[in-house]
Amino acid sequence: MTFGPVEIFLVVLIAALIFGPKKLPELGKGLGQGLREFRSSTREVKRDLEPPVLSQEEQR
Repeated sequence: MTFGPVEIFLVVLIAALIFGPKKLPELGKGLGQGLREFRSSTREVKRDLEPPVLSQEEQR
């Protein structure tokens, strides 16, 4: 599912009406930090679940 400019504008407009324009930068910053932490955590889990790659010397 992709969001076009109209959908993004509507979301921002509704958020501005609910939270007020002064709170939007704080909400955006918090959302960005949360997404960064989520991506970092998923990368760590993915790395932990992958089998280690053995070099040619270790395979002998």
